Amino acid sequence: MTTETMPSLPLPAASASAPPTAVEVGNAVRDLYTDGITARRSAFQPEFADRLREDIERAFEEARGRPGGAVGRGPNRYYVEIHPEQLRDFVELVDHPWVRSVCEAVLGPDYRIVELGFDVPMEGAVNQPWHRDFPSPPETRENHRLTSLAFNVTAVDTAEDMGPFEIALGTQWESGSDFKHEMFPDRADYPRYEARAVRKYPRRGDISARSALTIHRGTTSHSAIARPVLVLGVDAPGAGNDAHHDMAVTRGYWSALPARVRDHLQARVVDELRPVEQQHTIEGLVMGDA
Repeated sequence: MTTETMPSLPLPAASASAPPTAVEVGNAVRDLYTDGITARRSAFQPEFADRLREDIERAFEEARGRPGGAVGRGPNRYYVEIHPEQLRDFVELVDHPWVRSVCEAVLGPDYRIVELGFDVPMEGAVNQPWHRDFPSPPETRENHRLTSLAFNVTAVDTAEDMGPFEIALGTQWESGSDFKHEMFPDRADYPRYEARAVRKYPRRGDISARSALTIHRGTTSHSAIARPVLVLGVDAPGAGNDAHHDMAVTRGYWSALPARVRDHLQARVVDELRPVEQQHTIEGLVMGDA
């Protein structure tokens, strides 16, 4: 692993957004348990997304300049994991009342933030194979309980030619025991997913939450404008997805975090940040839908 150290961006203030109503939280939970995805429109100001894009572009340039810094998720499509200190508005993101409320309602009061990264589909990205991000755990297959969530925040206003995210609603409950690696459905089943599929066109300031078990894919991009999307992964206690990630924070940053953020953050506390060597590779996505 490289011995290069990472820059630390200033710690931002906590979110001042109004908390969601019980009805709003209930609707989000219902959406997650039926469609497998939900969203909060205009959760942040567009300027939040603009800063996010700047931070992603800075981290993306650094990651592509070293071995193991960015992993391919198909042609002209990359995934990069980062540390919280590489994101100026990390606290505003994870401390947003809607994010906290949805995490507590779905994953319980002791939820754990285990992943921070971003996807970057670029011009020439092709359709990914339909997939889920990891095999369905026993709690979901047997007890119909979600044990993890993926929050996504777009850094641009999504247009049709940018290769929008596509998700097959309601497929989070499929066992997947007959999928390749328990993640990739057989191509013979693609028409069934296409019949349930919806494309998403989030705008700057929107945030979504989904079960990563819901069958989904990125689509073909014809745009010269990249479509970076932040990924925040959150687990219920014991879900185990933290084994695939390696977030760290410096001691000073850790001590300055609000207690209610620190209590949920699954991260190593270190003297100096080292660049993340990507661990969450998904081999089946490397070639796209070839």
